[in-house]
Amino acid sequence: MEIIQFFIDLLRDPRGFIAQWITDLGPVWVYTPLFIIIFIETGLVVTPFLPGDSLLFAAGVFAAPGGGLNLAALLISLYIAAVLGNTSNYWIGRKVGQAIIDSGRVKALTPERIEKTQAMFDKYGLLAVVLTRFFPIIRTFAPFLAGVGGMHFGRFTVFNVIGGVLWVTIFTLLGYFFGGIPFVQDNFELIIIAIVVISFIPTVVGIVKVRTAKRA
Repeated sequence: MEIIQFFIDLLRDPRGFIAQWITDLGPVWVYTPLFIIIFIETGLVVTPFLPGDSLLFAAGVFAAPGGGLNLAALLISLYIAAVLGNTSNYWIGRKVGQAIIDSGRVKALTPERIEKTQAMFDKYGLLAVVLTRFFPIIRTFAPFLAGVGGMHFGRFTVFNVIGGVLWVTIFTLLGYFFGGIPFVQDNFELIIIAIVVISFIPTVVGIVKVRTAKRA
């Protein structure tokens, strides 16, 4: 329960956690928990609920001048975390993915989410590896299902790198350039909620479409 509460609190106030890590760990070691969280969110099929988008945005805020983090070091560490996370998830899916699905133990891996992710692969092919980076929850399932489906690892890796770099760059630089605006600073919690809600809209719409198609 403590770990669940930790992630709930992190989702609610990523800025506060990063500020505390900078104080407790120092600006050098603060990249470690950021790396671990991004890696786990993308690398383990059982952790799709972690706050990737909002954490990247908040980290970007602290990479602005005077924030305590170095932008280049932050981006590089998060690029590596995002790419290695997807790679790990791919091989989990490749080796034991079908057994995990058949067991039904990963409750978040619902038939609707599997169908939604598979529909994106069917429609966009390898480009879906890039696009799913911007869909919370589905971005955790996508590399796993790519492994289950036996997608060619070399081609997967190319699009994995492209998607990881784009995802990390966009959300981190949004925080870097806009996090210091007084309105954003004064309403940071609301901005984080807005990021989470907006990020989930495509996923929810996609799941609704899948269910509607099944009923039809």
